[in-house]
Amino acid sequence: MDQLKSDLKAIVADAEALMRSSAASASASAAQLRERLREARHDLRDLQANAVNKTRAAGQAADDFVHDKPWRSIAVAAGVGFLVGMLIGRR
Repeated sequence: MDQLKSDLKAIVADAEALMRSSAASASASAAQLRERLREARHDLRDLQANAVNKTRAAGQAADDFVHDKPWRSIAVAAGVGFLVGMLIGRR
């Protein structure tokens, strides 16, 4: 997700630099480029907002589970720790 976000930011920055360098050109292609740049910015904001919302929802679900079932959470954590320990011990 972070790689996609950084790639999109780089594309937007390159497009902005291209627009500044050709600011004197008022052709139809420049107008199309501006519109595509606006769309890319909008898509980037939507992507970021979506990622933040999903992360918050996952964190809230985990928090609710741990508060509703603390002993089960401890048992799951212990089981995962045991399995990781077994895997590390085999090497």
